[in-house]
Amino acid sequence: MKQVIRRIGLWLVLSLFFASVVHAAPLDTALDQGRVTEAVPLIEQTWEKQYEDYFRVNFPDPTITAADVAKTLSQLATQTGQKPALIYVVPRAKQLELVLISPGQPPVQKRVAAAPASVLLPKVKQFSLAITDPRLKPSNQYLPAAQQLYEWMLSPLEAELAAQKIDTLIFCLGVGLRTLPLSALHDGQQFLAEKYSLSRIPAFTLTDTLYSDIRRAPVLAMGASSFKEHIPLPSVPVELFLVARNTKSRRFFLNQDFTLANLQRQRTSQAFKIIHLATHADFQPGSPRHSYIQLWDDKLQLNEMQQLRWQNPSVELLVLSACKTAIGDRNAELGFAGLAVQAGVKSAIASLWYVSDRGTLSLMSEFYRQLQTAPIKAEALRQVQISLLRKQVRIENGQLRSSRGPFSLPPELAGQNEDLSHPYYWAAFTVVGSPW
Repeated sequence: MKQVIRRIGLWLVLSLFFASVVHAAPLDTALDQGRVTEAVPLIEQTWEKQYEDYFRVNFPDPTITAADVAKTLSQLATQTGQKPALIYVVPRAKQLELVLISPGQPPVQKRVAAAPASVLLPKVKQFSLAITDPRLKPSNQYLPAAQQLYEWMLSPLEAELAAQKIDTLIFCLGVGLRTLPLSALHDGQQFLAEKYSLSRIPAFTLTDTLYSDIRRAPVLAMGASSFKEHIPLPSVPVELFLVARNTKSRRFFLNQDFTLANLQRQRTSQAFKIIHLATHADFQPGSPRHSYIQLWDDKLQLNEMQQLRWQNPSVELLVLSACKTAIGDRNAELGFAGLAVQAGVKSAIASLWYVSDRGTLSLMSEFYRQLQTAPIKAEALRQVQISLLRKQVRIENGQLRSSRGPFSLPPELAGQNEDLSHPYYWAAFTVVGSPW
């Protein structure tokens, strides 16, 4: 029965993909003829329209060219000391198209004939299913798919990336790829997260590219540990305590204090640049109203988030520490990849799947330590992922061991040692929106 369901799900994804191809004739022609400079604004327009249709909004429609993107990336490289590149990954019926834009350079197009959508999308599904179950034996069953996807999506561009000393990759992904755990792609020796800071965006025109240093930004930390309709999150009180401690916040808000009214009240009292919500957040099939963030007493639906007016005062970063996404569903991936835009924040950090309580606690407690010194948000997350991968952050003998030293966990969280080096624990978390 599971195999039948998976096949039906794959068939639906492919049907939606091929349906979208029918409406992309100008883009297809530009890509087929190698007119990559012409293709870039067409990619932007095509994908922006997909997000407009999903969220039922009209985004501002500025004309953007490959030269505009390259110029912006150059400015950000100067401001941040990090050298970024944008990669459009365009799945098509007969091949995969890659378009690379780097600072001050003309765009580069690479065609991967070995990866048509009918081959690529099942491999993505296989990879996602394997990596989200750390109980599989052997534990590296995800690796062949991780290496194959790397070969298709990164290897054709490696020479250009190395020659230009790129250290930050911004992925703009097409249908079926928007919830791909990018950081766990593997070149045979290293994970992608060991080589680059990473983020995913819905479109460059939908990304806030203004840089702001948030290393000392105030954090509003809120969350819930018990729910009526969800499994409990017993680590949340400890997570919020550690977030508050590591950011020198004066307090945090738990359970009954985690309401929409209090969230708005705290935002009115202080211009928090970072909002950390330790609670369930589900990105589900269907319309945006089916996806939500669970508050103590209510659900905040995805289609309601713009009403929060988080642009004034502006929120630089929204962190959701216990998310779950219907991987492989076109609408769910639109909701996830469009999270920052819909929430009205510059960037979001969220998980593609629900990670264990202690794994989330370990990653989040270390993230805010790294955020105090990293030049950009995506680099802070990368450093945390590497720390888990290399077991520098770990749970051992009832203690959370990290860069700040050991922290004794309460008995309900102590339990057995957990190997947090598996990508299940760290590859779920991703930057959505601006990496800066």
